[in-house]
Amino acid sequence: MGLLGSLLKPKLFRSSEIIGIADDALQLALQASEDSHPNEYMGQLRGQDARTLGLDREGTVITDVLLAPGTKTNPTSAEFKPTYMPNDLESVGSVHSHPNGVLRPSDADLATFTRGRVHVIVGAPYRRSDWRAFDREGKPTDLDVLSVDIPDEQFFDFTQADIDRELR
Repeated sequence: MGLLGSLLKPKLFRSSEIIGIADDALQLALQASEDSHPNEYMGQLRGQDARTLGLDREGTVITDVLLAPGTKTNPTSAEFKPTYMPNDLESVGSVHSHPNGVLRPSDADLATFTRGRVHVIVGAPYRRSDWRAFDREGKPTDLDVLSVDIPDEQFFDFTQADIDRELR
């Protein structure tokens, strides 16, 4: 197997089991949800192979929370166009908030759960215990919070000037 094949193998053939969410990713989702209050927050969850994070087990760890571009929110809903989201191998699901604090999916939520394997709902008052994970069918699922070191280069860091430059 060449260098490219060995680099791609962990991503292409990783276990589909999601074994947890990185503590930093959970904290970001909670903070983004609180910052959006009283409106809903919506984002995409991305993951990495657990072995690349130094864990001695197979599976995927949620490591990133990305804002869904073009999201329109209000206190009772968040709407975005799925075509605006990156379609990549690291995409594992979604996260959104319920400003009313209810930690179960609505019928509208279930309609958005078709993409991805895990969906997180964060509720007011956005404490560490104010979230739940669900599968595609809306059934609660356990998701461990993991303390892992995520390499800095995995995070997107850009300014408005960077965005403006890309749009030119």
